[in-house]
Amino acid sequence: MGLRSQHRCGQEPVGACSAVSCLWKEQAALTGSVSSQMARENTFKEELNTQHPSWILNQHEAAQRPHSWTLEMLLRRLKARGAKQDDKFANVLEAVGEFGTFQRRLVALTFIPNILSAFFMFADIFVFTAQKPYCNTSWILAVGPNLSEAEQMNLTLPREPNGSFLTCLMYLPVAWDLDSIIHFGLNRTESCQDGWIYPETNKRSLINEFDLVCGKEPNTETVQTMFLVGLLIGSLIFGFISDKLGRYPTILLSLLGMIIFGFGTAFVNSFHQYLFFRFGVSQALVGYAISSVSLATEWLVGEHRAHAIILEHCFFAVGVMFLTGLAYSLPHWRLLFLVGGAPVFPLIFYIWILPESPRWLMMKGKVEEAKQVLCYAAGVNKKTIPLSLLDKLQLPGKKVTKASVLDFYNNRHLRKVTLVVGCVWFTVGYSYFTLSLKLKDFGVNIHFRQVIPGIMEVPARLCCIFLLEQIGRKWSLVVTLLQGIIMCLLILILPSEWKSVMVLMVVFGEFSMAALVTVFFIYTAELLPTVLRATGLGLVSLAWAAGAISSLMLIRQNLTLLPIFLCCISATLALSLCPLLPETQDRPLSDSLENYPPQSRNTSEDMMSNDMLCDDVTEEVAKNTILNAMMPKLDIDVLSSSSQSRKEEAGRRDE
Repeated sequence: MGLRSQHRCGQEPVGACSAVSCLWKEQAALTGSVSSQMARENTFKEELNTQHPSWILNQHEAAQRPHSWTLEMLLRRLKARGAKQDDKFANVLEAVGEFGTFQRRLVALTFIPNILSAFFMFADIFVFTAQKPYCNTSWILAVGPNLSEAEQMNLTLPREPNGSFLTCLMYLPVAWDLDSIIHFGLNRTESCQDGWIYPETNKRSLINEFDLVCGKEPNTETVQTMFLVGLLIGSLIFGFISDKLGRYPTILLSLLGMIIFGFGTAFVNSFHQYLFFRFGVSQALVGYAISSVSLATEWLVGEHRAHAIILEHCFFAVGVMFLTGLAYSLPHWRLLFLVGGAPVFPLIFYIWILPESPRWLMMKGKVEEAKQVLCYAAGVNKKTIPLSLLDKLQLPGKKVTKASVLDFYNNRHLRKVTLVVGCVWFTVGYSYFTLSLKLKDFGVNIHFRQVIPGIMEVPARLCCIFLLEQIGRKWSLVVTLLQGIIMCLLILILPSEWKSVMVLMVVFGEFSMAALVTVFFIYTAELLPTVLRATGLGLVSLAWAAGAISSLMLIRQNLTLLPIFLCCISATLALSLCPLLPETQDRPLSDSLENYPPQSRNTSEDMMSNDMLCDDVTEEVAKNTILNAMMPKLDIDVLSSSSQSRKEEAGRRDE
């Protein structure tokens, strides 16, 4: 009879005329009066029998029916319903319990690792405290064992013109007795031969542990650059591993790296070993960050996803304060790593309690394992998943979804998103490090440089909850970027003599950067498809590390205004790119590249396939498509109804 197609609002095939029926039924379900709406449908059809089909389109455009849903409202409802059906996991996770005991436990499992991540990331700041060294001249104790330290230094160390002792020179030892040394004095100097002493320091740091003085001083920017290079390499390696092996094994591998290279740093025997261990732990940290955000994104839905990641980042700020407190109270750098890194050992139990991502399992063809994980989560939440929902969890096209890093180039939309996001992450990394290092230029105490921004970061990240719920991901990104630009401009134009005001502006700039990092982490994770989510996060983390390294290189040149000026320029450029990104709030996550992005499909083609009312097209196009599809069948209905009426009238006349 009529053309038939599959429609999103139901599961059975319907024709063009039954599309009208589907719309009316959808309306009736929303208003709670199915019978009255079906009566209206019959009345509407009788009216159509007396009108030409060309009148229908205009009539639908102009009709205003009081106390009923307009066609546009129905279209939006059907679009939302279709989008929800596209994301089958959203329906399943609703049945599991959107934020039950299982999900709360999953979020709680991220607290300790995030505290440790902050601890290991910023530990360098406190282990290279400045020390004033003097040459070890204990040789004189052989002839004067009762000499005090002050007397020993007075006899064996040369002095500067201002009377202070030279730090890198000593008098050449002689075979004299103590009285001759005191009477004649020593004149010939040389560099330190037997190491150094540090009489003016009360804490043991890497400086006096490995005598990194007198030409051996480590450049702190070099140490931080080595750490960032590890982040850069680790972001590529662990992003790839997470998408290939899964979130669960990657997190365990990252935690193992924290144990070996983080806690193990306390046992290094040389400065070069220390650099190697810092290089290793940085890779473990970025691996955990990528995999944990991916896991939370794929297990949680709606606002719970954003709240979980915000809470993770709040505990990262707590980790900064935890590190500062330990560094202030502990007298030895090895104790700092031993005490601060000890909480990593209980994380071994994650082997038995951490779940795998069911979305990732589905994309890898492990359907039964995904169902088992979901059923376990439902059991923890004391819920039951209907079998009809579980049966819908099937591979698209019955094939395992394959993807590679080359898809970031081959897929046009994914390529655009990755480039834009990478540019913004470069700006975030550059600006964050530039502002952090700027506090050092103002002579702020090392402990205050960490504790004050750490305290400020917690409310900064919590404010993101309000922003994300009220204005969405894209506009939250714009607002935080704009706030960062304003702070950088104020730092640039305010006179340097206003030290207190400048410090306040830098702290508020770090406040903006903390909020920006949190918002953009959530946004980036939602923009990427499940099959390449971790790899994509790795690529943008690479851009972040590149921005941070660029900041360190510029700071090393001792340029006063240029680094902040480039902050303003890069942030403005990033702000101009934000409109190119799609909004992800209340949108289903993309799992594969086959329908990425979900809104890019063609509406007229989807009318004949299975995906009509789920596409992100204008409502006007969708409305016209429905009405045009309805007309052929309506013509047939009008003709058949008229023919039937004539037959009935002829029958009555015969009687």
